[in-house]
Amino acid sequence: MEQFQPKENHLEATSSPHPYPMPPTGEFVDFAGKRLHIRRLGSDLAGPPLVFLHEGLGSVELWREFAEDVVAGSGHMGLVYSRYGNGWSTPLTEPRKPDYMHVEAIETLPAIVEHHFDDPPILIGHSDGASIALIYAGSGHPVKGLVLIAPHVFVEPASIASISSLSDDFPMSEMPEKMAKYHVEPMTTFRGWADIWLSNEFRTWDITRYVPGVRCPTLVIQGDADEYGTVDQLDAIDTHLAYAAERLMVPDAEHSPHLSHPELVTPAVVEFISRLDR
Repeated sequence: MEQFQPKENHLEATSSPHPYPMPPTGEFVDFAGKRLHIRRLGSDLAGPPLVFLHEGLGSVELWREFAEDVVAGSGHMGLVYSRYGNGWSTPLTEPRKPDYMHVEAIETLPAIVEHHFDDPPILIGHSDGASIALIYAGSGHPVKGLVLIAPHVFVEPASIASISSLSDDFPMSEMPEKMAKYHVEPMTTFRGWADIWLSNEFRTWDITRYVPGVRCPTLVIQGDADEYGTVDQLDAIDTHLAYAAERLMVPDAEHSPHLSHPELVTPAVVEFISRLDR
């Protein structure tokens, strides 16, 4: 993959009308002509801010109670947002490209952090969001800590097989109806994610070269029954990371251990954050 070249863009708060249904809570900011849905959590709290980066089909609401529980348990302010093409943010108007996570990590996320915070954040990412967090930190942006849930650093056959099966079943499944509760255009959101992952040009996607640039404490979390990736992802991170990462393998958990096993994951994340405060 060619070296990613970032563009210069600016983030602005907006109160102008949104052409799509309004989310239950939160606000919108404009970035590079796109409107992004954000929600602030615990804005009266102190400490390094927590920025939550969702999975490929995620959104602000799809963190469920996890983000709020981590904010409350850690005593840190937090921010969640839906990326372009997800949730109540502007829907995709074109197919995603292989560098879509690089665009998010090197263009959008720095603008969001700079606009909302003065201090380096703690990034908490799930799946695609974990990969974005790695690229951001590995590109030299200051980060206090990383929590990587089910991260991807390269493409595995297991990922392709699971996404392919999901893609085949999607039109006749309950997913479109369920996704419509959380996304402006569920079909566009799904196809934007699935089609790029299943494309031939994405098979060589690999972000391991960013891992040595990470210079902060890191916690990696994965379910031992993750259908979208194997422990080889965590091993690759460990191999390239300058400092040993902490690891939590969650028994009997699939791709979203923070949602299926919050009694194990939430306290581990809160404890990790508390040690960053010492």
